[in-house]
Amino acid sequence: MTQDDAMPARDAGRYDFDPKEYLQQGAWRDVRLGLHRTEELLERLGRPQDALRIVHVAGTNGKGSTCAFIAGILQAAGYKTGLFTSPYILRFNERIQIDRRDISDDDLLEVAACVREQALRMEEQPTAFELITAAALLHFAQQGCDAVVLEVGLGGRLDSTNVVTPELSVITPIDLDHTHVLGDTLAAIAREKAGIIKPGVPLVCYEQKPEAARVIAQRAEACAVVPKTPDFSSIEAHVCGLHQVFSYGSLRDVHLKLAGTYQPRNAAMAIEAAHALNERGFAISDDAVKRGLESTVWQGRFEVVDDAPITIVDGGHNEQGASALAASLRAYFPEGGVVFAMSVLRDKDYRSMIADVLPLARGFFCFEPPDNDRALSAADLADAIAALQSEAAGDYPDVCVAAPVPVACATAREAVLRAREAAGADGVACCFGSLYSIQEIMAAIDEAKARR
Repeated sequence: MTQDDAMPARDAGRYDFDPKEYLQQGAWRDVRLGLHRTEELLERLGRPQDALRIVHVAGTNGKGSTCAFIAGILQAAGYKTGLFTSPYILRFNERIQIDRRDISDDDLLEVAACVREQALRMEEQPTAFELITAAALLHFAQQGCDAVVLEVGLGGRLDSTNVVTPELSVITPIDLDHTHVLGDTLAAIAREKAGIIKPGVPLVCYEQKPEAARVIAQRAEACAVVPKTPDFSSIEAHVCGLHQVFSYGSLRDVHLKLAGTYQPRNAAMAIEAAHALNERGFAISDDAVKRGLESTVWQGRFEVVDDAPITIVDGGHNEQGASALAASLRAYFPEGGVVFAMSVLRDKDYRSMIADVLPLARGFFCFEPPDNDRALSAADLADAIAALQSEAAGDYPDVCVAAPVPVACATAREAVLRAREAAGADGVACCFGSLYSIQEIMAAIDEAKARR
């Protein structure tokens, strides 16, 4: 079957449904790892993935930023570039982009109709993520993308994106996350992430912890692949206002819009990805790499969204993410005094997340992530913070650990507005802990800015 054969006729009845609701059915609760459903669905759709040159990206942290950097570089080099990421921050359409423009509602309906028609013919129905993966690949093929950056949803080995044979595989930092699905050791999780490594396909890999590095090295050797790891020791970076400038290899004085102090490492990963793609027949100049990096924006990653007070939104949702957030905050605000609006999922190591930011805190306003059955209640989070404050008393004499009692708020809006008020016009407020909360956080900040 060809892709044209998969296109439904213009029958109004076939379009009488909500594509976003259809493509999100069950959301992350409906986790049934495996490739057979996606393979069958894509076969029915005419194997759109075969028409695409793909960069496949797995990892625990830094995936989104690294994907955005690579997509920015490809676009700057003149390639029509598809980008598939998850979860979305403000709008579902963000998950499928071409040249950093979200898929339109009309195109989303069109491609979802194609996917639904074929999925309904299957004996075993695909999961939500399998449906959206198929929709993205079909859209990219229909639109004639020259390159696609494809982010893994969960794990790697059995993730629905792993039906592709890419031009390049990329693995970002690996840490404990989704342990109920992927395993409760770093080696087990690394084994799942390393499942994207394919025989003969180049690999760019972050400098991993030894337990994860051993697993990746074994998989790479079995696939006759020599991983390329960036030389992070050669990075030169310094903070410039609320942004930063870095150099790596032949690229000098790259001005990044992404402010987190961990972003130069993500950018170095993207630079090595560009070099690897050049060896696969792409034509990406150093100038395109620099322009692509400097033009990249990515919502919810140490994003400065206001200056009175300075307000930062960060999607750090596990211990590694919180540690990176704390390092960035120390670099920009060494005196501490940050007021946090925080929410977490209860299956995260939230006590370690609290411990990472506690020495910098002048206050906490807690809220519960919306519409998520894994959410930790605001009261339980406030209790955990208070307990750690008590344990840490006296441990940090020169910082702000003696913050007021953490406050449990009824909504994200209340927590954000109260955190900003407590920070004062000259202070710093930071909203973090769950990607699922960013939409409500941004709405509250926009509301406050509109009242000024």
